[in-house]
Amino acid sequence: MPQTAGINRRIVLASRPKGAPVAENFRLEEAAIPEPGDGEVLLRTSWLSLDPYMRGRMSDAPSYAPPVGIGEVMVGGTVSRVERSKNPRFPEGALVVAYSGWQDYAVSNGAGLALLDASLATARPSLALGVLGMPGFTAYMGLLDIGNPKAGETVVVAAATGAVGSAVGQIAKLKGCRAIGIAGGADKCAYAVSELGFDACLDHHDADLPTKLRAACDKGIDVYFENVGGKVFDAVLPLMNTLGRIPVCGLVSGYNAERLPEGPDRSPVVLGAILRRRLRVQGFIISQDYGARLPEFIREMTPWVADGKVKFREHVVKGLEGAPAGLIGLLRGDNFGKVVVEVA
Repeated sequence: MPQTAGINRRIVLASRPKGAPVAENFRLEEAAIPEPGDGEVLLRTSWLSLDPYMRGRMSDAPSYAPPVGIGEVMVGGTVSRVERSKNPRFPEGALVVAYSGWQDYAVSNGAGLALLDASLATARPSLALGVLGMPGFTAYMGLLDIGNPKAGETVVVAAATGAVGSAVGQIAKLKGCRAIGIAGGADKCAYAVSELGFDACLDHHDADLPTKLRAACDKGIDVYFENVGGKVFDAVLPLMNTLGRIPVCGLVSGYNAERLPEGPDRSPVVLGAILRRRLRVQGFIISQDYGARLPEFIREMTPWVADGKVKFREHVVKGLEGAPAGLIGLLRGDNFGKVVVEVA
C-alpha cells in the first residue's frame, strides 16, 4: 500500500504468535499524522531495522523489556527525518536515530534521539541501524569485553553472515584470531570466507557439522559468540578449551518455541562442561549493559568501516507493508545480511 498524504500508516500487533509468527499476527492501520507539541518533533521514518529480539517483544512472557500490547505499534529502531520541530536541538530536515517503530510518523520529545553523523547521513544512513548501530555495537562489546579474544585464539560465531555475526568474525580477525563461522547454506559460507575474511565457514544444515567443526577447530575453541543455540551450541560445547568464554547475545533457534524441549535433562552435561573447563558464560543486553560505552564503539568501528576493514551487507525490504514478511523471513534465516526496511 503506497503512502497517502496526511495519513500515518502503522503496523500493529494483532495477536500473539503461537510458535513462528505469521502474517495474521500483524495489522496495517491508517491514522492521522500526529502533531508535535512544545519541545517535541515530528519524525518521518526513512529506514526501519528488523531484528530477532522483536519476536520476544511479541510474546507476553517475562523479559528484560515490556511486551508490545495487542493493538500497539510494533517496536523498532529507525533512521527518521525531522519533519516539524518545536525543539531547538533537532532542526527540521535533520536525520536522527530513533525508536519510532513500524510506522511512517511518530512524535518525540527528543529523549533517546541522536543526530546522525553528517558523513553517514549523506552516504548510507541505514548503516546507523546495522554495522554502525545496535548490531555492530552488540558484536563489538560482546566479543571484546566478554569474549576478550587474544591473538592466535580461535573464535567461532554462528549466523556468521548476519548483522551481528559478520561483525564478530571480522573484529576477531582484526585482533589476530582465527575466525570460524557457521551459517545457513553454501552461498553464505562462501561469502563469509571470500568477502568477510573468515578462515572457514560451515553449513549448519550439514548433518556432519560436529565432525567438520572439530576438524576446523583442531586446537579447540577459545571464544564462542552465542546468538543461535540449539544444535550449533551442542556441536561447539565439547570443543571449548579450558578458560574459554561464551558471550550470549541471543538464542534465535528457540525464539519460536512455546515450551521447553522434552527429553532427557541435559543440564548435568552442560553445567559439567562449564565447571570442568572453567568456562565463562555471560549473557548481556547491549542497551542495558553498555550504553555508556557507545562513543568508544563509534570511535573504533567508524574508521574500520570507512577503510573497508569491516565489510557489511544489507538485505533491503521495500516498503513498510513488507516489514511483517521481512521479520518472518529473518526468524527463518531467509535473509542475507542486516535486514532493513526502506520506508520513505
